[in-house]
Amino acid sequence: MQEGSFIWGHLGKQHRTVDRLIDGVWLIFLLLAAVLLFSVNLGGVALRDGDEGIVAQVAREIFRAPAGSMAWLYPTLGGEPYPYKPPLMHLLVAWVYHLKGVNEWSTRIPGAILTACSVPLLYCIGREIFRQRWVAIYSALIYLTMLPVVRHGRLAILDGAVVSFLMVMMLCVLRSRRDLRYCLGIGIGLGLICLTQGIFGLLLGAIAVVFLLWDTPRLLTCYYLWIAIGIGILPAFCWYGAQLLHYGHTFLKMAFINPTINQIGIGLKDNFQLSWFHFQEIALCAWPWLLFVPQSLRLTWENRNLSWAKLVLVWIGVYLVIILGMGSKLHWYLLPIYPGLALALGAQITETENLPLLTSYPRSWIAGLSLMALAGSAGSIFFSAGATPKTDLQVISAAVALTMTLAAIYAERGDGQFLKILFWGTYISLLLLMKTNYWVWELGNAYPVKPVASMILQANPSVKQIYTSFPYSRPSLDFYSDRKITPATLGELEYYWHYKGQSYFLINESAYKSLRLNSVKIIGQAEGWKLITRDSKRL
Repeated sequence: MQEGSFIWGHLGKQHRTVDRLIDGVWLIFLLLAAVLLFSVNLGGVALRDGDEGIVAQVAREIFRAPAGSMAWLYPTLGGEPYPYKPPLMHLLVAWVYHLKGVNEWSTRIPGAILTACSVPLLYCIGREIFRQRWVAIYSALIYLTMLPVVRHGRLAILDGAVVSFLMVMMLCVLRSRRDLRYCLGIGIGLGLICLTQGIFGLLLGAIAVVFLLWDTPRLLTCYYLWIAIGIGILPAFCWYGAQLLHYGHTFLKMAFINPTINQIGIGLKDNFQLSWFHFQEIALCAWPWLLFVPQSLRLTWENRNLSWAKLVLVWIGVYLVIILGMGSKLHWYLLPIYPGLALALGAQITETENLPLLTSYPRSWIAGLSLMALAGSAGSIFFSAGATPKTDLQVISAAVALTMTLAAIYAERGDGQFLKILFWGTYISLLLLMKTNYWVWELGNAYPVKPVASMILQANPSVKQIYTSFPYSRPSLDFYSDRKITPATLGELEYYWHYKGQSYFLINESAYKSLRLNSVKIIGQAEGWKLITRDSKRL
Protein backbone atom coordinates (compact mmCIF):
# COMPACT_ATOMS: atom_id res chain seq x y z
CA MET A 1 0.00 0.00 0.00
CA GLN A 2 1.21 3.52 -0.79
CA GLU A 3 2.67 5.51 2.09
CA GLY A 4 0.45 8.45 1.13
CA SER A 5 -2.63 6.43 2.07
CA PHE A 6 -1.62 6.63 5.72
CA ILE A 7 -2.72 9.93 7.21
CA TRP A 8 0.15 9.94 9.72
CA GLY A 9 2.71 9.53 6.96
CA HIS A 10 1.24 12.51 5.13
CA LEU A 11 1.13 14.63 8.27
CA GLY A 12 4.69 13.61 9.10
CA LYS A 13 5.91 14.84 5.73
CA GLN A 14 4.09 18.13 6.21
CA HIS A 15 5.59 18.52 9.66
CA ARG A 16 9.11 17.88 8.36
CA THR A 17 8.58 20.39 5.54
CA VAL A 18 7.40 23.07 7.97
CA ASP A 19 10.26 22.18 10.31
CA ARG A 20 12.83 22.65 7.55
CA LEU A 21 11.19 25.92 6.52
CA ILE A 22 11.41 27.29 10.07
CA ASP A 23 15.04 26.20 10.33
CA GLY A 24 15.80 27.91 7.03
CA VAL A 25 14.23 31.17 8.21
CA TRP A 26 16.26 31.10 11.42
CA LEU A 27 19.47 30.32 9.54
CA ILE A 28 18.95 33.28 7.21
CA PHE A 29 18.05 35.58 10.11
CA LEU A 30 21.10 34.56 12.15
CA LEU A 31 23.42 34.87 9.17
CA LEU A 32 22.16 38.35 8.27
CA ALA A 33 22.36 39.54 11.89
CA ALA A 34 25.91 38.15 12.16
CA VAL A 35 27.11 39.62 8.85
CA LEU A 36 25.78 43.05 9.85
CA LEU A 37 27.48 42.95 13.24
CA PHE A 38 30.75 41.54 11.94
CA SER A 39 31.10 43.80 8.90
CA VAL A 40 29.91 47.26 9.99
CA ASN A 41 32.74 49.83 10.08
CA LEU A 42 35.24 47.09 9.36
CA GLY A 43 37.75 49.39 7.71
CA GLY A 44 37.33 52.33 10.08
CA VAL A 45 40.43 51.69 12.20
CA ALA A 46 44.03 50.78 11.45
CA LEU A 47 45.28 47.21 11.55
CA ARG A 48 46.49 45.90 14.88
CA ASP A 49 50.01 44.75 15.59
CA GLY A 50 50.63 41.03 15.80
CA ASP A 51 48.67 38.64 13.60
CA GLU A 52 46.73 41.31 11.70
CA GLY A 53 49.86 43.04 10.45
CA ILE A 54 51.51 39.72 9.58
CA VAL A 55 48.48 38.37 7.68
CA ALA A 56 48.22 41.63 5.74
CA GLN A 57 51.92 41.63 4.81
CA VAL A 58 51.97 38.01 3.67
CA ALA A 59 48.75 38.48 1.68
CA ARG A 60 50.10 41.62 -0.01
CA GLU A 61 53.30 39.86 -1.04
CA ILE A 62 51.24 37.05 -2.54
CA PHE A 63 49.10 39.67 -4.29
CA ARG A 64 52.16 41.50 -5.68
CA ALA A 65 54.03 38.38 -6.75
CA PRO A 66 54.32 37.93 -10.53
CA ALA A 67 52.43 35.13 -12.19
CA GLY A 68 54.20 31.80 -11.97
CA SER A 69 56.27 32.77 -8.92
CA MET A 70 54.56 30.16 -6.69
CA ALA A 71 54.21 32.74 -3.91
CA TRP A 72 50.85 31.16 -3.04
CA LEU A 73 52.69 27.94 -2.17
CA TYR A 74 55.84 29.44 -0.65
CA PRO A 75 54.65 32.59 1.16
CA THR A 76 57.10 35.26 2.31
CA LEU A 77 57.13 37.98 4.96
CA GLY A 78 59.32 40.97 4.17
CA GLY A 79 60.91 38.94 1.40
CA GLU A 80 61.94 36.19 3.82
CA PRO A 81 60.36 32.69 3.84
CA TYR A 82 57.25 32.41 6.01
CA PRO A 83 56.57 28.67 6.45
CA TYR A 84 55.03 28.94 9.92
CA LYS A 85 51.38 28.71 8.82
CA PRO A 86 49.77 27.35 5.66
CA PRO A 87 48.53 30.28 3.58
CA LEU A 88 44.79 29.51 3.28
CA MET A 89 43.70 32.68 5.07
CA HIS A 90 46.42 34.74 3.38
CA LEU A 91 45.25 33.51 -0.02
CA LEU A 92 41.68 34.58 0.75
CA VAL A 93 42.89 38.05 1.74
CA ALA A 94 45.10 38.28 -1.37
CA TRP A 95 42.10 37.33 -3.52
CA VAL A 96 40.07 40.17 -1.99
CA TYR A 97 43.03 42.49 -2.62
CA HIS A 98 42.66 41.67 -6.32
CA LEU A 99 38.98 42.65 -6.16
CA LYS A 100 38.93 45.63 -3.76
CA GLY A 101 42.53 46.80 -3.42
CA VAL A 102 44.81 46.79 -0.39
CA ASN A 103 43.07 48.38 2.60
CA GLU A 104 41.78 47.58 6.08
CA TRP A 105 38.34 46.47 4.90
CA SER A 106 39.65 44.03 2.30
CA THR A 107 42.13 42.67 4.86
CA ARG A 108 39.46 41.93 7.47
CA ILE A 109 36.42 40.93 5.44
CA PRO A 110 37.38 37.25 4.75
CA GLY A 111 37.85 36.46 8.44
CA ALA A 112 34.75 38.47 9.39
CA ILE A 113 32.49 36.60 6.95
CA LEU A 114 33.88 33.21 7.99
CA THR A 115 33.31 34.02 11.66
CA ALA A 116 29.80 35.27 10.89
CA CYS A 117 29.06 31.89 9.29
CA SER A 118 29.90 30.22 12.59
CA VAL A 119 26.68 31.65 14.11
CA PRO A 120 24.24 29.65 11.91
CA LEU A 121 26.62 26.70 12.16
CA LEU A 122 26.21 26.74 15.94
CA TYR A 123 22.43 26.78 15.43
CA CYS A 124 22.76 23.63 13.30
CA ILE A 125 24.84 21.97 16.01
CA GLY A 126 22.18 22.89 18.57
CA ARG A 127 19.45 21.38 16.40
CA GLU A 128 21.43 18.14 16.26
CA ILE A 129 21.86 17.68 20.01
CA PHE A 130 18.80 19.36 21.57
CA ARG A 131 15.16 18.39 21.23
CA GLN A 132 13.88 21.94 21.54
CA ARG A 133 14.57 24.43 18.77
CA TRP A 134 14.74 27.31 21.24
CA VAL A 135 17.86 25.88 22.85
CA ALA A 136 19.63 26.07 19.49
CA ILE A 137 18.28 29.59 18.90
CA TYR A 138 19.38 30.87 22.30
CA SER A 139 22.79 29.22 21.97
CA ALA A 140 23.40 30.94 18.62
CA LEU A 141 22.15 34.31 19.93
CA ILE A 142 24.33 34.10 23.03
CA TYR A 143 27.35 33.26 20.90
CA LEU A 144 26.51 36.13 18.53
CA THR A 145 26.33 38.64 21.40
CA MET A 146 29.57 37.70 23.13
CA LEU A 147 31.97 40.64 22.99
CA PRO A 148 35.17 38.54 22.45
CA VAL A 149 33.57 36.64 19.58
CA VAL A 150 32.45 39.81 17.79
CA ARG A 151 35.60 41.82 18.42
CA HIS A 152 38.16 39.18 17.55
CA GLY A 153 36.05 37.69 14.79
CA ARG A 154 36.27 41.01 12.95
CA LEU A 155 40.06 41.05 13.01
CA ALA A 156 42.27 39.75 10.20
CA ILE A 157 43.52 36.82 12.25
CA LEU A 158 43.37 33.07 11.77
CA ASP A 159 41.28 32.12 14.79
CA GLY A 160 37.87 33.25 13.51
CA ALA A 161 38.22 30.98 10.49
CA VAL A 162 39.47 28.16 12.72
CA VAL A 163 36.31 28.41 14.86
CA SER A 164 34.08 28.13 11.79
CA PHE A 165 35.98 25.11 10.47
CA LEU A 166 35.87 23.56 13.95
CA MET A 167 32.08 23.89 13.92
CA VAL A 168 31.91 22.28 10.48
CA MET A 169 33.91 19.37 11.85
CA MET A 170 31.79 19.00 15.00
CA LEU A 171 28.51 19.27 13.08
CA CYS A 172 29.66 16.45 10.81
CA VAL A 173 30.76 14.45 13.88
CA LEU A 174 27.24 14.67 15.28
CA ARG A 175 25.56 13.77 12.00
CA SER A 176 27.99 10.93 11.25
CA ARG A 177 26.52 9.02 14.20
CA ARG A 178 23.47 8.29 12.00
CA ASP A 179 24.94 8.77 8.52
CA LEU A 180 28.52 7.70 7.78
CA ARG A 181 28.66 9.91 4.71
CA TYR A 182 29.28 12.86 7.04
CA CYS A 183 32.63 11.33 8.01
CA LEU A 184 34.04 12.99 4.92
CA GLY A 185 32.87 16.32 6.34
CA ILE A 186 34.85 15.57 9.50
CA GLY A 187 37.99 15.14 7.44
CA ILE A 188 37.34 18.26 5.37
CA GLY A 189 36.70 20.35 8.49
CA LEU A 190 39.88 19.11 10.16
CA GLY A 191 41.82 19.63 6.94
CA LEU A 192 40.64 23.25 6.68
CA ILE A 193 41.72 23.82 10.28
CA CYS A 194 45.19 22.48 9.48
CA LEU A 195 45.39 24.57 6.30
CA THR A 196 44.67 27.63 8.44
CA GLN A 197 46.33 27.02 11.79
CA GLY A 198 49.00 24.57 10.74
CA ILE A 199 49.71 21.07 11.94
CA PHE A 200 48.94 22.14 15.51
CA GLY A 201 45.32 22.26 14.38
CA LEU A 202 45.30 18.49 14.81
CA LEU A 203 45.01 19.18 18.54
CA LEU A 204 41.47 20.43 17.91
CA GLY A 205 40.68 17.04 16.46
CA ALA A 206 41.07 15.70 19.99
CA ILE A 207 37.72 17.33 20.83
CA ALA A 208 35.98 15.13 18.28
CA VAL A 209 37.90 11.99 19.27
CA VAL A 210 37.25 12.34 23.01
CA PHE A 211 33.56 13.10 22.41
CA LEU A 212 33.12 10.03 20.19
CA LEU A 213 35.07 7.91 22.69
CA TRP A 214 32.57 8.90 25.38
CA ASP A 215 29.36 9.10 23.34
CA THR A 216 29.68 6.83 20.28
CA PRO A 217 32.82 4.67 20.60
CA ARG A 218 31.69 2.32 17.82
CA LEU A 219 32.32 5.10 15.29
CA LEU A 220 36.03 5.16 16.16
CA THR A 221 36.34 1.59 14.92
CA CYS A 222 34.90 2.53 11.53
CA TYR A 223 37.65 2.50 8.90
CA TYR A 224 35.59 4.87 6.73
CA LEU A 225 36.02 7.60 9.37
CA TRP A 226 39.80 7.34 9.37
CA ILE A 227 40.00 7.18 5.58
CA ALA A 228 37.88 10.34 5.38
CA ILE A 229 40.10 12.09 7.94
CA GLY A 230 43.18 11.06 5.97
CA ILE A 231 41.69 12.48 2.77
CA GLY A 232 40.73 15.70 4.54
CA ILE A 233 44.15 16.46 6.02
CA LEU A 234 46.10 15.29 2.95
CA PRO A 235 46.32 18.81 1.41
CA ALA A 236 47.84 20.19 4.62
CA PHE A 237 50.47 17.43 4.71
CA CYS A 238 51.18 18.02 1.03
CA TRP A 239 51.84 21.70 1.79
CA TYR A 240 54.24 20.76 4.57
CA GLY A 241 55.92 18.27 2.26
CA ALA A 242 56.37 20.97 -0.39
CA GLN A 243 57.99 23.26 2.18
CA LEU A 244 60.34 20.50 3.31
CA LEU A 245 61.40 19.79 -0.25
CA HIS A 246 61.86 23.48 -1.00
CA TYR A 247 63.64 24.64 2.19
CA GLY A 248 65.15 21.39 3.41
CA HIS A 249 65.88 20.81 7.10
CA THR A 250 65.78 24.57 7.73
CA PHE A 251 62.01 24.33 7.40
CA LEU A 252 61.78 21.87 10.32
CA LYS A 253 63.57 24.29 12.61
CA MET A 254 61.57 27.31 11.46
CA ALA A 255 58.12 25.73 11.50
CA PHE A 256 58.31 23.23 14.36
CA ILE A 257 61.26 23.46 16.74
CA ASN A 258 61.26 27.18 17.53
CA PRO A 259 57.45 27.55 17.76
CA THR A 260 57.27 24.48 19.99
CA ILE A 261 59.91 25.83 22.37
CA ASN A 262 58.23 29.23 22.48
CA GLN A 263 54.75 27.85 23.15
CA ILE A 264 55.05 24.64 25.14
CA GLY A 265 58.27 25.44 27.00
CA ILE A 266 57.06 28.77 28.27
CA GLY A 267 53.68 27.26 28.99
CA LEU A 268 55.15 24.71 31.38
CA LYS A 269 57.18 27.37 33.14
CA ASP A 270 54.39 29.89 33.72
CA ASN A 271 51.38 27.56 33.69
CA PHE A 272 49.68 29.08 36.72
CA GLN A 273 50.05 32.61 35.40
CA LEU A 274 48.69 31.60 32.00
CA SER A 275 45.79 29.73 33.57
CA TRP A 276 44.79 32.84 35.46
CA PHE A 277 45.16 34.93 32.30
CA HIS A 278 42.68 32.80 30.35
CA PHE A 279 40.09 32.62 33.13
CA GLN A 280 40.47 36.34 33.70
CA GLU A 281 39.79 37.00 30.03
CA ILE A 282 36.52 35.06 30.21
CA ALA A 283 35.54 36.76 33.48
CA LEU A 284 36.12 40.25 32.06
CA CYS A 285 34.62 39.88 28.60
CA ALA A 286 31.78 37.33 28.75
CA TRP A 287 29.22 39.70 30.28
CA PRO A 288 26.26 39.65 30.66
CA TRP A 289 26.17 35.90 29.99
CA LEU A 290 28.77 35.21 32.67
CA LEU A 291 25.93 35.60 35.21
CA PHE A 292 24.44 32.31 34.01
CA VAL A 293 27.66 30.30 33.76
CA PRO A 294 27.59 28.66 37.25
CA GLN A 295 24.02 27.36 36.80
CA SER A 296 24.78 26.37 33.19
CA LEU A 297 27.79 24.27 34.12
CA ARG A 298 25.87 22.65 36.96
CA LEU A 299 22.99 21.77 34.61
CA THR A 300 25.49 20.37 32.13
CA TRP A 301 27.15 18.21 34.75
CA GLU A 302 23.81 16.91 36.05
CA ASN A 303 22.90 15.79 32.51
CA ARG A 304 26.32 14.35 31.66
CA ASN A 305 24.68 11.09 30.53
CA LEU A 306 23.11 12.98 27.59
CA SER A 307 24.93 13.68 24.33
CA TRP A 308 24.61 17.45 24.50
CA ALA A 309 26.19 17.58 27.96
CA LYS A 310 28.98 15.24 26.89
CA LEU A 311 29.72 17.50 23.93
CA VAL A 312 29.81 20.64 26.07
CA LEU A 313 32.01 19.10 28.76
CA VAL A 314 34.44 17.66 26.22
CA TRP A 315 34.50 20.83 24.11
CA ILE A 316 35.28 23.11 27.05
CA GLY A 317 37.48 20.67 28.98
CA VAL A 318 39.69 19.48 26.12
CA TYR A 319 40.23 22.97 24.74
CA LEU A 320 41.14 24.31 28.17
CA VAL A 321 43.77 21.59 28.44
CA ILE A 322 45.12 22.58 25.01
CA ILE A 323 45.46 26.31 25.69
CA LEU A 324 46.74 25.88 29.24
CA GLY A 325 49.68 23.98 27.79
CA MET A 326 50.57 26.84 25.46
CA GLY A 327 52.87 29.67 26.40
CA SER A 328 51.42 32.48 24.28
CA LYS A 329 49.04 34.83 26.08
CA LEU A 330 46.76 36.05 23.30
CA HIS A 331 43.13 36.93 23.95
CA TRP A 332 41.82 35.42 20.72
CA TYR A 333 43.23 31.99 21.59
CA LEU A 334 40.06 31.55 23.66
CA LEU A 335 37.72 31.93 20.67
CA PRO A 336 37.14 28.17 20.12
CA ILE A 337 35.88 27.75 23.69
CA TYR A 338 32.95 30.15 23.35
CA PRO A 339 30.73 27.92 21.14
CA GLY A 340 30.82 25.16 23.77
CA LEU A 341 30.09 27.68 26.49
CA ALA A 342 27.20 29.12 24.44
CA LEU A 343 25.62 25.66 24.10
CA ALA A 344 25.65 25.24 27.88
CA LEU A 345 24.22 28.72 28.38
CA GLY A 346 21.51 28.07 25.78
CA ALA A 347 20.36 24.99 27.66
CA GLN A 348 20.20 26.94 30.93
CA ILE A 349 18.41 29.93 29.37
CA THR A 350 15.72 27.62 27.92
CA GLU A 351 15.25 25.95 31.30
CA THR A 352 14.85 29.41 32.83
CA GLU A 353 12.31 30.57 30.24
CA ASN A 354 10.22 27.41 30.70
CA LEU A 355 9.76 28.12 34.41
CA PRO A 356 6.26 29.21 35.51
CA LEU A 357 5.47 32.92 35.45
CA LEU A 358 6.51 34.91 38.53
CA THR A 359 9.09 32.31 39.49
CA SER A 360 11.83 33.88 41.59
CA TYR A 361 15.23 33.90 39.89
CA PRO A 362 18.59 33.66 41.70
CA ARG A 363 19.42 36.86 43.52
CA SER A 364 22.89 36.81 41.96
CA TRP A 365 21.29 37.39 38.53
CA ILE A 366 19.33 40.41 39.69
CA ALA A 367 22.32 41.80 41.60
CA GLY A 368 24.61 41.31 38.61
CA LEU A 369 22.18 43.00 36.21
CA SER A 370 21.76 45.88 38.66
CA LEU A 371 25.53 46.35 38.96
CA MET A 372 25.91 46.39 35.17
CA ALA A 373 23.10 48.98 34.99
CA LEU A 374 24.96 51.14 37.50
CA ALA A 375 28.23 50.69 35.58
CA GLY A 376 26.53 51.69 32.33
CA SER A 377 25.00 54.77 33.96
CA ALA A 378 28.35 55.75 35.47
CA GLY A 379 30.02 55.31 32.09
CA SER A 380 27.42 57.49 30.38
CA ILE A 381 27.97 60.26 32.94
CA PHE A 382 31.76 59.91 32.74
CA PHE A 383 31.92 60.13 28.95
CA SER A 384 29.56 63.12 28.89
CA ALA A 385 31.83 65.11 31.23
CA GLY A 386 34.92 67.06 30.25
CA ALA A 387 35.64 69.70 27.65
CA THR A 388 35.17 67.25 24.72
CA PRO A 389 32.43 64.72 25.56
CA LYS A 390 32.72 61.35 23.85
CA THR A 391 29.16 61.19 22.54
CA ASP A 392 29.46 57.77 20.93
CA LEU A 393 30.73 56.11 24.12
CA GLN A 394 28.07 57.98 26.08
CA VAL A 395 25.33 56.53 23.86
CA ILE A 396 26.78 53.01 24.12
CA SER A 397 26.94 53.25 27.93
CA ALA A 398 23.37 54.56 28.02
CA ALA A 399 22.20 51.63 25.87
CA VAL A 400 23.92 49.18 28.24
CA ALA A 401 22.40 50.94 31.27
CA LEU A 402 18.88 50.88 29.80
CA THR A 403 19.18 47.21 28.79
CA MET A 404 20.43 46.05 32.18
CA THR A 405 17.93 48.21 34.08
CA LEU A 406 14.94 46.80 32.22
CA ALA A 407 16.33 43.26 32.47
CA ALA A 408 16.85 43.64 36.24
CA ILE A 409 13.28 44.96 36.72
CA TYR A 410 11.71 42.09 34.77
CA ALA A 411 13.93 39.52 36.50
CA GLU A 412 12.93 40.91 39.88
CA ARG A 413 9.29 40.40 38.91
CA GLY A 414 9.97 36.83 37.84
CA ASP A 415 9.17 37.60 34.19
CA GLY A 416 11.17 35.57 31.68
CA GLN A 417 10.95 38.42 29.17
CA PHE A 418 14.12 39.78 30.74
CA LEU A 419 16.06 37.29 28.61
CA LYS A 420 14.72 38.73 25.34
CA ILE A 421 15.59 42.22 26.58
CA LEU A 422 19.13 41.00 27.22
CA PHE A 423 19.46 39.59 23.71
CA TRP A 424 18.20 42.67 21.88
CA GLY A 425 19.88 45.19 24.16
CA THR A 426 23.25 43.45 24.02
CA TYR A 427 23.08 43.14 20.24
CA ILE A 428 22.23 46.83 19.80
CA SER A 429 24.97 47.86 22.26
CA LEU A 430 27.55 45.78 20.37
CA LEU A 431 26.37 47.20 17.04
CA LEU A 432 26.79 50.73 18.38
CA LEU A 433 30.29 49.86 19.64
CA MET A 434 31.35 48.38 16.31
CA LYS A 435 30.17 51.53 14.49
CA THR A 436 32.75 53.54 16.47
CA ASN A 437 36.54 53.39 16.26
CA TYR A 438 36.84 52.19 19.86
CA TRP A 439 36.24 48.51 19.15
CA VAL A 440 40.01 48.03 18.70
CA TRP A 441 40.99 49.81 21.88
CA GLU A 442 44.49 48.27 21.94
CA LEU A 443 45.56 50.76 19.26
CA GLY A 444 45.93 53.32 22.02
CA ASN A 445 48.68 51.30 23.70
CA ALA A 446 51.34 52.69 21.34
CA TYR A 447 51.78 55.53 18.87
CA PRO A 448 49.53 55.64 15.77
CA VAL A 449 51.24 53.84 12.92
CA LYS A 450 49.49 55.36 9.90
CA PRO A 451 50.83 58.95 10.29
CA VAL A 452 54.35 57.65 10.96
CA ALA A 453 54.14 55.26 8.00
CA SER A 454 52.91 58.08 5.75
CA MET A 455 55.86 60.21 6.85
CA ILE A 456 58.27 57.39 6.01
CA LEU A 457 56.70 56.85 2.58
CA GLN A 458 56.80 60.54 1.71
CA ALA A 459 60.26 61.20 3.11
CA ASN A 460 62.32 58.45 1.56
CA PRO A 461 60.57 55.91 -0.66
CA SER A 462 63.78 54.10 -1.59
CA VAL A 463 65.12 52.83 1.75
CA LYS A 464 63.80 49.40 2.78
CA GLN A 465 65.53 48.85 6.17
CA ILE A 466 64.94 51.20 9.10
CA TYR A 467 66.00 50.76 12.73
CA THR A 468 63.86 52.10 15.55
CA SER A 469 64.27 52.84 19.23
CA PHE A 470 60.79 51.46 19.91
CA PRO A 471 61.21 48.36 22.09
CA TYR A 472 59.30 45.82 20.00
CA SER A 473 58.44 45.08 16.40
CA ARG A 474 55.19 46.46 14.98
CA PRO A 475 54.00 44.42 11.97
CA SER A 476 51.28 46.99 11.26
CA LEU A 477 53.97 49.67 10.82
CA ASP A 478 55.88 47.36 8.50
CA PHE A 479 52.69 46.88 6.48
CA TYR A 480 51.72 50.53 6.17
CA SER A 481 55.27 51.77 5.53
CA ASP A 482 56.06 48.85 3.21
CA ARG A 483 59.43 48.51 4.92
CA LYS A 484 61.14 46.47 7.58
CA ILE A 485 61.26 48.46 10.82
CA THR A 486 63.66 46.65 13.16
CA PRO A 487 63.80 47.40 16.93
CA ALA A 488 67.28 48.12 18.30
CA THR A 489 68.78 49.20 21.61
CA LEU A 490 70.53 52.54 21.97
CA GLY A 491 73.90 50.77 21.91
CA GLU A 492 73.00 49.00 18.68
CA LEU A 493 71.81 52.25 17.15
CA GLU A 494 75.12 53.93 17.98
CA TYR A 495 77.03 51.03 16.41
CA TYR A 496 74.91 51.11 13.24
CA TRP A 497 75.34 54.89 13.01
CA HIS A 498 79.14 54.74 13.07
CA TYR A 499 79.87 51.46 11.30
CA LYS A 500 76.95 50.55 9.03
CA GLY A 501 77.14 53.32 6.50
CA GLN A 502 73.97 55.16 5.48
CA SER A 503 71.61 53.87 8.20
CA TYR A 504 68.10 55.18 8.75
CA PHE A 505 66.66 55.51 12.26
CA LEU A 506 63.11 56.03 13.48
CA ILE A 507 63.54 57.43 16.99
CA ASN A 508 61.58 59.48 19.50
CA GLU A 509 62.75 62.66 21.20
CA SER A 510 64.23 60.98 24.29
CA ALA A 511 66.29 58.55 22.20
CA TYR A 512 67.39 61.41 19.96
CA LYS A 513 68.75 63.33 22.95
CA SER A 514 70.35 60.25 24.51
CA LEU A 515 72.23 59.20 21.39
CA ARG A 516 73.85 62.59 20.73
CA LEU A 517 74.57 61.76 17.12
CA ASN A 518 76.62 64.01 14.87
CA SER A 519 75.95 65.02 11.26
CA VAL A 520 72.23 64.29 11.58
CA LYS A 521 69.81 64.85 8.74
CA ILE A 522 66.15 64.88 9.80
CA ILE A 523 64.12 63.48 6.92
CA GLY A 524 60.66 63.72 8.48
CA GLN A 525 58.69 63.94 11.73
CA ALA A 526 55.29 62.63 12.83
CA GLU A 527 53.59 61.82 16.15
CA GLY A 528 56.78 62.64 18.11
CA TRP A 529 58.97 60.36 15.96
CA LYS A 530 61.82 61.43 13.71
CA LEU A 531 63.21 59.67 10.67
CA ILE A 532 66.91 60.51 10.52
CA THR A 533 70.06 59.52 8.65
CA ARG A 534 73.62 60.77 8.35
CA ASP A 535 74.10 63.99 6.42
CA SER A 536 76.91 63.21 3.98
CA LYS A 537 77.41 66.93 3.22
CA ARG A 538 78.38 67.62 6.83
CA LEU A 539 80.89 64.79 7.18
